[in-house]
Amino acid sequence: MSTEQTPTPAGGFPYTLTRTLDAPAARVWQAWTTPDQYARWSHAAPGSVELDVRPGGPWKATMITPDGAEFPLTGTYLQVTENRHLTIGMDVPGRPDPATMTVELTEEGPRNTVIVLSQTCDTAEERDMAEQGSGMLLDGLEGFLADGSRG
Repeated sequence: MSTEQTPTPAGGFPYTLTRTLDAPAARVWQAWTTPDQYARWSHAAPGSVELDVRPGGPWKATMITPDGAEFPLTGTYLQVTENRHLTIGMDVPGRPDPATMTVELTEEGPRNTVIVLSQTCDTAEERDMAEQGSGMLLDGLEGFLADGSRG
């Protein structure tokens, strides 16, 4: 896994996480966009995941932190290109516009997919928390795919 953190000229605080997964892009896409599969690897509370994966489609999930706290998340899919790209809007209390996370999938051969998650946050603290959460997501996804789970 690689991580980049470079302040932007506009004052945002971005991060980018990159991993190579042992699965074809269609399999990674299915794990990320199918509610029952997403719930199994994303640290979501049982029964909390709803995904309408299309531009303008809503999503929601209640994430469970390592210390057991629940963190409800909601948002809307902004851009969707099957097996390749998601731009996900995330509602942030007190913020007029959604935060966005981009997920890019690039196949490398028949069995490997490079996944790149990127987001720009308003503060360094928000970035650090979002980056930690995204790292946990990638850990869960990687474990789910390695187990050979097929849903």
